[in-house]
Amino acid sequence: MSSLRILFLGGSGVISTACVRAAVAAGHDVAVLNRGSRSRPLPEGVRELTADVRDGDAARGAIGGDRFDVVADFLSFIPDHVETTLSAVGSPAQYIFISSASAYQKPPRRLPVTESTPLHNPYWQYSRDKIACEDLLVQRSRRDGLPMTIVRPSHTYDDTLLPTLAGWTDIARMRAGKPVVIHGDGTTPWTITHAEDFAVAFTGLLGHPAAIGDSFTITGTHAPTWNDIYGWLAEAAGVADPRFVHVASETIARWSPDHGPPLLGDKAHAMVFDSAKVTALVPEFRTRVTFDEGARRMIAFHDAHPERRRVDADLDALFDRMIAHADAAGV
Repeated sequence: MSSLRILFLGGSGVISTACVRAAVAAGHDVAVLNRGSRSRPLPEGVRELTADVRDGDAARGAIGGDRFDVVADFLSFIPDHVETTLSAVGSPAQYIFISSASAYQKPPRRLPVTESTPLHNPYWQYSRDKIACEDLLVQRSRRDGLPMTIVRPSHTYDDTLLPTLAGWTDIARMRAGKPVVIHGDGTTPWTITHAEDFAVAFTGLLGHPAAIGDSFTITGTHAPTWNDIYGWLAEAAGVADPRFVHVASETIARWSPDHGPPLLGDKAHAMVFDSAKVTALVPEFRTRVTFDEGARRMIAFHDAHPERRRVDADLDALFDRMIAHADAAGV
């Protein structure tokens, strides 16, 4: 494929950082547009445009006369965001919207989940907003011929992002010999994909004519149980005999309402995906980093960065109370 001019809206998050790197490695001319506050460095040669993408005039001013073959939108979460973005970026040959696999039916009626699985999530507003964005884009595609592609990632991680309920607080609890809460009975399979693997599929869709007007789930094929996920993290953290306490997701949601929507609307369910559709267009896409390796990378990263080892005192205390309640109830 010839070199493309690509604009990433975002470009500094877990997924978008990996995709920017992969696009540069593939020889594309890459620019990113964000507010200029980022914690991850950009690859050499990437142009950084600074503006608040929510401000259409500011975004248009930052883009200026540049024209891009592909615009990859990692920053739109509601239909108004999409409308503002489309008005600001001109007329690319492909507009890629990053949706979410959490938009798929919860609970799923059958597995594996495919692109034809209905989009319906009564538990999580985030997912419903992504569905509304997709509805808008499908309407614009049919009515106006908008050359859009919809991408639905599921749980995608890098070295910085721990997948547990309390993040580093859970690792600190393990190392201190304290019990850690796992939602449900821990046996639910959960597809978890490294950002480097995701980026292979994503980069393969850039400028691909067969991707226009269509939607793609991008997940790996690695679906360990939550017991496996926590166990690998404990092993990587040097904890030989961690104690895990299993608590119903509904109970966790009552004790910690902030955890409710992403748990009941996503992580509480068995989520296994069929990646055949994206693999047909990007045959080199496969799972290369499984979570046993991912866990080792995460712990090594956090051990090397003490500023990232933050314990949330409120969550720590909440889980102490929750575990005491579960122990008293004989759970």
